[in-house]
Amino acid sequence: MDWTRYDAVLFDLDGVITPTAIVHMRAWSEMFNAYLTSRGITEPYTDEDYFAHVDGKPRYDGVRTFLASRGITLPEGEPTDAPGTETVCGLGNGKNDAFRTVLERDGVEPYAGSVQLLDHLAAIGTKVAVVSSSQNARPVLTSAGLVDRFPVIVDGVVAKADGLPGKPAPDTFLAAAERLGVPRERAVVLEDAESGVAAGRAGDFGLVVGVDRGAGVERLTACGADVVVSDLAELVQ
Repeated sequence: MDWTRYDAVLFDLDGVITPTAIVHMRAWSEMFNAYLTSRGITEPYTDEDYFAHVDGKPRYDGVRTFLASRGITLPEGEPTDAPGTETVCGLGNGKNDAFRTVLERDGVEPYAGSVQLLDHLAAIGTKVAVVSSSQNARPVLTSAGLVDRFPVIVDGVVAKADGLPGKPAPDTFLAAAERLGVPRERAVVLEDAESGVAAGRAGDFGLVVGVDRGAGVERLTACGADVVVSDLAELVQ
């Protein structure tokens, strides 16, 4: 990997820096399966549903997309809806509550290879940012001991405040590059989600790296990854 060709690296968080995807997957599964059971639907929510409909998307978008895959339409509701309310927002808030409970209880450790890459980039002076759909990005980075590594964090909170559409739209990645003062062609996108890889490709960045944490090499490549790795340590020379 010739890092001299690039001035910045834009990291997705969940599944790229930290294995929080496991926590997210568990929280989504518990919430959706409880809801499907309450409606008498026997076909369960599975990990395949996570990768196909939820992974990498803003929370309410993930709820809406999965429900649509099962032919279910719910009222949008309001972001203030109580967890479990039969609305898109209510189901999304129930998932968020479950995630925060697990994070506070168990914490999260970053991938060793990701820390190795961060150390390497710091040593050569490459700028870094986090671009995440999650509204919990800062708590996750804090739990992992990495929040001070990133001068720019464009997460779900920032996206909402600035009116930025979520992945697969490229807007959050473009906003991060702009805040770092780096043109898109000199920036690298690191993503494990199909929607995130598609966002990197749509943004016409200098390089889009897929990180295969379960989506699969073929699917990430089909979404626009220039190269796919299984661990970020592979990008350290």
